[in-house]
Amino acid sequence: MVNVNTVQTKPFEGQKPGTSGLRKRVKVFQQPNYTENFIQAVLKAIPESDGGAKGATLVIGGDGRFYLNEVLQIIVKLSVAAGVKKLVVGRDGIVSTPAVSCIIRKIKATGGILLTASHNPGGPDADFGIKYNCSNGGPAPESVTNRIYEISKTLQNLEIADIPKVDFSQLGTQHIGDLTLEVIDGVKDYVEYMKTIFDFDEIRTFFKNNKDFKMLFDGMNGVTGPYGYRLFVEELGLPESSVMRFKPLPDFGGAHPDPNLTYAHDLVERVQAENYDFGAASDGDGDRNMIIGKDAFVTPSDSVAIIAHYAKEAIPYFKKHGVNGLARSMPTSQALDLVAKKQGLEFFEVPTGWKFFGNLMDAGRCSICGEESFGTGSDHVREKDGVWAILAWLSIIAHVNKSKRMGVQDILQEHYKVYGRNFFSRYDYEEVDSKGAEDMVERLRGMIEKNELVGKTCGQFKIAKADDFAYHDPIDGSESKKQGIRIIFEDGSRIVIRLSGTGSHGATVRLYVEKYSDNAAEYPKPTQEALKPIIDVALELSQLEKFTGRKEPTVIT
Repeated sequence: MVNVNTVQTKPFEGQKPGTSGLRKRVKVFQQPNYTENFIQAVLKAIPESDGGAKGATLVIGGDGRFYLNEVLQIIVKLSVAAGVKKLVVGRDGIVSTPAVSCIIRKIKATGGILLTASHNPGGPDADFGIKYNCSNGGPAPESVTNRIYEISKTLQNLEIADIPKVDFSQLGTQHIGDLTLEVIDGVKDYVEYMKTIFDFDEIRTFFKNNKDFKMLFDGMNGVTGPYGYRLFVEELGLPESSVMRFKPLPDFGGAHPDPNLTYAHDLVERVQAENYDFGAASDGDGDRNMIIGKDAFVTPSDSVAIIAHYAKEAIPYFKKHGVNGLARSMPTSQALDLVAKKQGLEFFEVPTGWKFFGNLMDAGRCSICGEESFGTGSDHVREKDGVWAILAWLSIIAHVNKSKRMGVQDILQEHYKVYGRNFFSRYDYEEVDSKGAEDMVERLRGMIEKNELVGKTCGQFKIAKADDFAYHDPIDGSESKKQGIRIIFEDGSRIVIRLSGTGSHGATVRLYVEKYSDNAAEYPKPTQEALKPIIDVALELSQLEKFTGRKEPTVIT
């Protein structure tokens, strides 16, 4: 018999989770009862029954960041008191976000709690996050996150089981009162699943026949290090030198675990200096990816388009199941649209947030999707999946090299010859003053409402359309408004401006610019050179420097 103590508490302001959960500084979560309150609200809000968490089976996993162990203990104490039937927890709490989705779906769990702030920095002075995923393995919809928030605003008591500290380092099953707690190898189920999606023998054969072809995977001291080691070294037989930073660390080794050209500079420098043919990185929790070659950077927008183009030829999963549709987030370049059109596939443009893809996937209308923020995925799980994307690229490389030697740059140029090139870049201005950023967006909204932009000539561009993107979900009928300012020019070029909610401090302004070209002479042109005229227009139209005080972006991708 386990004693359950009732502890008085009071609501905390600002415990409203987004599609990426609740993200705050570690010190915020460390406040007395702050984390307990939010976990209690999550357990009470579980949508499968009126009893909340009673009788539920939950998968628990995190990216290994600082404060993970303490939160694992809190979850167990509150779960025992709430009547949870079973917790399935990764060894040491380590499970990637896409692997949690995989396991939820495999064991038909009620849902899962993910302990991650994704690509945000870790450590005692950095970030932590908690996210709930539903029984389909995907992020909780707004109806659930709103319920969590409403409960968080009224909490007066916590129900906490009085139990000893749990050891998460040993595999196996233990019983705590009526709760069954199973500690699993968080890598195994995911790796086994990948072996049913991709042809590992074909990839092995490619490496065997092309011994001079070198790849380098950067785990960025995040959760996918063990996945990369298991897959690339143990399964595909590559040397250990093919993986770097593959041990998860609470502070990610002091680095920012975001796979882009700025924060994955160690990988970029090694690929160039040591003449690697293929380089790839994943982020803190494993749902993002970056693909590069020794002479090429693959934008996430191009990456998902290329994967979609080759899917039925190079990946057994799609040979078997087909491709039912394609989708991208609104800010992502229109390269994927062109693949959908050429292949006669249904296509969707959705707001930023993986839940929108999940709805389409559950309805059988989307097989491959992507976001410009280095997220790529398919209907195999209900999260974006960095390692899956890397394996997809290896499958494509193995496939195209059956006929002639092709590297990453060759694959890109061949794709442009078929579809043209969508030059695309994103400028991130991180941790800017929130009010200034909001005032900037409100000014643009006002100009759109007054119809002051359409017909306006800006440099060499003339505005054909301007709006604040809204989405009607064809599956559940929900409406999502104010999803980003779009300024579309007569030649198809675009400017998109959004405020991001994935940070934990201040606001992040994201400025997206895109220019399409079907002139083959322009395809090799450096991206920033090709985009400079439209970037200048974007900065002038938005008055970004005036409102934020920033002359330069924090990150350019």
